[in-house]
Amino acid sequence: MRLTRRLAGLALAAAAAMPFALAPAPASAETPPNMLVIAATIDDIVSLDPQESFEFSGSDILNNMYGSLVSFDPADLSKGYVPDIAESWEISGDGKVYTFKIRDGLKFHSGNPVTAKDVEFSLRRAVAMKKTPSFILTQFGFTEDNMGETLVAVDDSTFQLTTDKKYATSFVLNCLTATIAYIVDSETVKANEQDGDWGNTWLKTNSAGSGAYKLVNWKPNEAYTLEANADYWRGAPAMQRVIVRHIPESATQRLLLERGDVDIARNLNPEDIAAVEGAEGIAVDSDLRGRIMYFSMNQKHPILSKPKVREALKYLADYEGMANSFLRGQYTVHQAFLPLTYMGELKDQPYSLNVEKAKALLAEAGHADGFEVEIIVRTAQERVEIAQTLQQNFAKAGITATISQATGKQTLAKYRSREFDIYVGAWGPDYPDPHTNADTFSHNPDNSDEAGLTGKLAWRNGWDIPEMTAMTEAALVEGDREVRAQMYVDIQKEWQRTAPFVPMFQKIEQIARRDSVSGFVTGSAITAAFYWSVTK
Repeated sequence: MRLTRRLAGLALAAAAAMPFALAPAPASAETPPNMLVIAATIDDIVSLDPQESFEFSGSDILNNMYGSLVSFDPADLSKGYVPDIAESWEISGDGKVYTFKIRDGLKFHSGNPVTAKDVEFSLRRAVAMKKTPSFILTQFGFTEDNMGETLVAVDDSTFQLTTDKKYATSFVLNCLTATIAYIVDSETVKANEQDGDWGNTWLKTNSAGSGAYKLVNWKPNEAYTLEANADYWRGAPAMQRVIVRHIPESATQRLLLERGDVDIARNLNPEDIAAVEGAEGIAVDSDLRGRIMYFSMNQKHPILSKPKVREALKYLADYEGMANSFLRGQYTVHQAFLPLTYMGELKDQPYSLNVEKAKALLAEAGHADGFEVEIIVRTAQERVEIAQTLQQNFAKAGITATISQATGKQTLAKYRSREFDIYVGAWGPDYPDPHTNADTFSHNPDNSDEAGLTGKLAWRNGWDIPEMTAMTEAALVEGDREVRAQMYVDIQKEWQRTAPFVPMFQKIEQIARRDSVSGFVTGSAITAAFYWSVTK
């Protein structure tokens, strides 16, 4: 039975005051009809500043708090990018100047109008702050020195962007769907600026958007709460409040879902998915995401940098064994850096578990007796189990691996500072174009420590690849779609053979939900989750 309006209101008030408490509930418990409660793992959130955030969970919350020039329609992601803050755009004859018309009547959560000046401020801010995801915009030639001429508000309703050369239109617009291109309330952010930080300190834990939801609070590694924006231009969301709770244990997520304490469980393992499938009041959905699960080897390591050692470790991953056991139904074996469904996808799977071949390669490299390494991994069940399986198979070839677990934030800090041996983790596209993953996996224009190219995985792993970098740059500007797609296939084949990366799986997200909930969209392979489309 649904709660009465009075009880629902009381529940909302209680949730606002204590959104993180887990109170005992009867089996028939149910969240209020205008509240969405999600159990997930969100300990990877580092910042809520859209011009800084570069983590999976951060993308989900930001996708619901902010608008961008172009976005996606959760009702039909196959349409690709659609108008959002910009209602229309024109492109100059030389393909370099993009002129956007800003939608009339839009307001930020503060009540301030959304204007081209806010777009100008947001994109210039992204360039000037030089945070991890800034390369998504600076790859078009924007710099602190030229942003005054290349990122310009012509008037309150017209914004103009000028690239350094002609790019495929879809590539430019797809990049503008990334979180770094989300538009912030310039007046509010400027009012909270500290010592020239562009408001970054404040915006790490606050929101200044125009999206479907505004932030109520965020407690790292615990939960965040969002409140609906009644003036959202697409219409007020049906869910007046969204609470996302950090519940790392699959069994706990399942229990909360079965009791009705949460509406959606996003991280159930295969056993718990099997247990709730067919259960009364619960439905299970599957969606092929763009996330690639991989492990990588730091090329600053004297042993892991040897080509034969890199190749050996590729034969010590039990791809099929893991996919058919503890990852069953939630990951499919995939050994390339572009996700399936992307232009230039490569389905080749040249590696399988072969301990004897790995031993022979290690012997050729001068390490027949093995060596010692450390594996760093985020404390998330499937990632830890992958690390443990690798540890066991490494041992069969004489390699002694220790596993160091930490939060997502702590693990990423080590990875981004190049202070690790082997990293087990995942990478997801920032926009639906093949360059999004090619740029990070096969492009490293400056391998020096000082370069600080933390958004590029090739740099994080100390992999110096001038020839592959040139190949990746050539693919970026190729105008013929078929030729460009083949270029990415060719790059990936060479990358599979030589890279210090071992892609293993592509994510199939299985979520379990109360069957009264509909309209929850995880984003498939191209974007983040949508809360504002949910109804009960």
